[in-house]
Amino acid sequence: MNRKRLLLTLILALTSMAWGQTQSAPPAAPPAKGEHPHKMMEMHKQHMEAMKADVDKMKASLEQLKGNVAKISDSAEKERWQANVDMWTVMVGHMEAMMKHMEAMGPEGMTHQGMMHHGDKGAPPPPTEAKPQ
Repeated sequence: MNRKRLLLTLILALTSMAWGQTQSAPPAAPPAKGEHPHKMMEMHKQHMEAMKADVDKMKASLEQLKGNVAKISDSAEKERWQANVDMWTVMVGHMEAMMKHMEAMGPEGMTHQGMMHHGDKGAPPPPTEAKPQ
C-alpha cells in the first residue's frame, strides 16, 4: 500500500511539474499608445547626433591630413598621401549624403526601408532558387 501511495504521489508531483513548465507566461502588456513612436524618434535622434559627431571628427582629421600633405616634399610620398586624402574626401562626402538622406526619411522611413536592424525585421527575404518548369 505504501508503494502505491508513494508512486501516486510521485506521479502527481511529476505531472504537476511538467504541466507547470508547459504553461506559458501571460503576454506582456502592449506599449502605451504613442510610446513606440516616441522611442523610435528618440533613437533616431540619438543615431543622427552620433553620426553628425563622427562626420565632424572625420572632417577635422581630413583637414589635418590635407595640411600635412602640403608639407611633404618627396613627390612619391606626397602622391601616396594625396591618394589617402582623395579617398577620405569621397568617404566623408558619402557619410554626409547618407546623413542627409536619413534626416529626410525620419525614424518612420528608416524602419520601412530596413535600415534599422532589430533582429530580422526589415531584412530582405533570403534568395530563392528558380523552379524548373
